[in-house]
Amino acid sequence: MKRKLNEWLSVQHARHPERLVLGGILLFNIVFFLIASVVISRMSLTGTEHMDLFQAAFCTITMILDAGCIQFVVADIGTAGVAVSLICLIIVLIGMVSFTGAVIGYITNTISSFVDNANASGHRLRLTGHTVILNWNNRASEIVNDLLYASSRQKVVVLAMSRKAEIEKEIEERIADTIRRENEALLLKYRDMSRLSRSLRMLRTRFRSNLSVLVREGDVFSSQQLHAVSLEHARSVVILGNDRQTISRQLNQSVETLGSGNALIIKTLMQVADITAADYSEDGQKIVVEVEDDWTWDLVQKIILAKQVDGKCNIVPVRVNQILGQLLSQFALMPELNWVYRELFSNKGAAFYSREQKLEEEVDYARRYLSGHRHAIPLTFMENRGKTFGYYTADEEFDIYRKTDVRPSGFRVSLNRDYWIEQKSVIILGHNSKCRDIMKGFASFCAEWGRRDESIVKITVIDDEASLAAQDHYRAWPFVSETVAADLFDRKRICGTIERVLAAHPGDTSIMILSDDTAVNGAIDANAFTNLIYVQDIINRHVRENPDFDTDSIDVIVEILDPKHYDVVNNYSVNNVVISNRFISKMITQIGEKEALFDFYTDILTYDEETEEGESFESKEVYIKQVSQFFSSIPARCTAAELIRAVFEASVDESLPPEKRYPTITLGYCKPGGRIVLFSGDQDSIPVELDRRDKLVVFSNH
Repeated sequence: MKRKLNEWLSVQHARHPERLVLGGILLFNIVFFLIASVVISRMSLTGTEHMDLFQAAFCTITMILDAGCIQFVVADIGTAGVAVSLICLIIVLIGMVSFTGAVIGYITNTISSFVDNANASGHRLRLTGHTVILNWNNRASEIVNDLLYASSRQKVVVLAMSRKAEIEKEIEERIADTIRRENEALLLKYRDMSRLSRSLRMLRTRFRSNLSVLVREGDVFSSQQLHAVSLEHARSVVILGNDRQTISRQLNQSVETLGSGNALIIKTLMQVADITAADYSEDGQKIVVEVEDDWTWDLVQKIILAKQVDGKCNIVPVRVNQILGQLLSQFALMPELNWVYRELFSNKGAAFYSREQKLEEEVDYARRYLSGHRHAIPLTFMENRGKTFGYYTADEEFDIYRKTDVRPSGFRVSLNRDYWIEQKSVIILGHNSKCRDIMKGFASFCAEWGRRDESIVKITVIDDEASLAAQDHYRAWPFVSETVAADLFDRKRICGTIERVLAAHPGDTSIMILSDDTAVNGAIDANAFTNLIYVQDIINRHVRENPDFDTDSIDVIVEILDPKHYDVVNNYSVNNVVISNRFISKMITQIGEKEALFDFYTDILTYDEETEEGESFESKEVYIKQVSQFFSSIPARCTAAELIRAVFEASVDESLPPEKRYPTITLGYCKPGGRIVLFSGDQDSIPVELDRRDKLVVFSNH
């Protein structure tokens, strides 16, 4: 019996020590109360001669809880004996320590354990319709931040393996910065109002947070912890790849020795797919997973074939490096796209929307839609998972359904039927893990716009010898005319090369500065800052030598990874600061809400090209076209509604041969200096007055 009791106590001590402590406290106090009650009932004091055991127990407890209640036992302490007084005081003191003190201590410890358990992700969250983010990297805070612009209140749960306090601080700072910027913009908008009117307007319209964000630290591979964040009831699940530094710590490898492939992503996706595909999970869940390499991509495709259940869990893999490479190549060719996509890929202002509808002939449908809607712009049709979707740009989703009268207009434009994009010179400074994908973006552009006698793009790459060697000095890409090996600190060689290329290609050169995403956290964006200083010094020298020098003739595109560095770079008079991670974050946020947008994004980021099987792939893209070249004559002053319809009708003129017909939808225009106007809201209320230096933002297949 004794052995079994010892075994039981040993097991309880190991598994449930808190229960053992509570049991000991209760047992000791019960025994103590009984002994104290017996002593009091046996003392036969005046007034307590007939007190039974239960009454004595009551008096004992009241004395312990309130020492003043000793009068129930000893009516006159002055006439009581010393022994009686000492016994009562000892009972009170022992009771205060063993009962009051022990119980308070236990309750305090229980509350502390409850708080610690909550912080350590120990309890289950009862949530539905929320967004779950698994893992954390330098793109994650932008995903959370973009949800600020959603029309309804958003619930976000982050489950990361470490750094809970750092993640919470990063989210807090990012959201606070966005709210500050938005409210500063509102104050600027209302600056002409009186102080009272401005204050009242700000009270009604000020930008506020609509997010409830919970960060939990735990194992993303644990089925128990995934259930604890109500993964099966989430609206969307975002699986992120950890930063290289985080992965190297987890795998005890250096960043340089990490091979291609991300087994952690695969392991997480397998666990998530098992839960979301189960019968008890919500229908229509979307799983967005980041992929950076071919090995991971192939395995994700196999998981989709094995685990995806249509209508249950829909897995959308996003090729991060490929998309960012395509974006950066497009920005180098048409820098204004940075500002255009920044708005279109977000939940703020003009944005892309989709709706399920029957497939129709695009030109006929666009003409009919434009005749009865002036709050949204029709773009194209595409299929997604056996369904047909129409795609639009609008201010709000309900705008694509809003029918309004469009007044007939005799406004006409004349297009240059022989329009062709001019040759572009690009200087690339530095490197990142997306260099090969950037080159592929240039290659597809050259395939669509290049002529037989010469390439449409000429690229000069300036980088250190080791990085150039890793890319075999870009010999696989015929449009790379020159590679220059120069260490980051070799200012003379870097600046000399830039000056030489600018002199050879005046007015048509873009300088793209890349940020090394393999750098350790403390050195993030440091190389981009250095190269920016070199470039800015060259531009400043040109201005000093020639005060009339047009700084807009040199397009400087700077990639940064950390959004906190935006203001630093922007203060160097650089209009095109590309926060590359922000674009992926915005796309992931939108895909999580509208899955059908994924194929549309893939299409607009890919220029026409032939596949490996020799089949032609014709896509539609967003282009920036010079007004003076796109039109035969500059259009007269008009409204956005008139310009959109006039350009469309001129581009689909049936009297032209098919190869000259490029259905073109106008999305907005750009002014020199970086001012972008995208058409959203009531198109009749948007005035348009173009001049030769302006550029048009259009959606077309050429």
